[in-house]
Amino acid sequence: MIEFHLDGRSGVSPYQQIVQQVRNALRLGLLRKGDQLPTVKDVVAALAINPNTVLKAYRELEHEGLVQARPGRGTFVTRTLTDNTLAAHGPLRQDLRRWLAKARKAGLDDESIEALFLTTFRSAALEDLA
Repeated sequence: MIEFHLDGRSGVSPYQQIVQQVRNALRLGLLRKGDQLPTVKDVVAALAINPNTVLKAYRELEHEGLVQARPGRGTFVTRTLTDNTLAAHGPLRQDLRRWLAKARKAGLDDESIEALFLTTFRSAALEDLA
């Protein structure tokens, strides 16, 4: 089962962070069709957030057709976002872990690593468009 976490420094609303974490888990095959999301009560207890925040996230996911609420039973995954690239994730994840270790060894903190990755990612994406 997925465990949510919130980053208060991200500038992204808590409900959007929950939605994105579910989407990522669906994309990476960590959540599969039929899996149950944590109950609203459990998420509220774990993250100390308003129940309406969790409900809003779950409603958005339901609107996208990714989950379905079953009254009295919970919220369940109805489809995934995995594709035929899932098999490539393992080796790529290992490469990324090695890169992260090198970045930390070079003295970069988490925020610097994230900034370097995101700016490089965006720059490469723009070059691909050109």
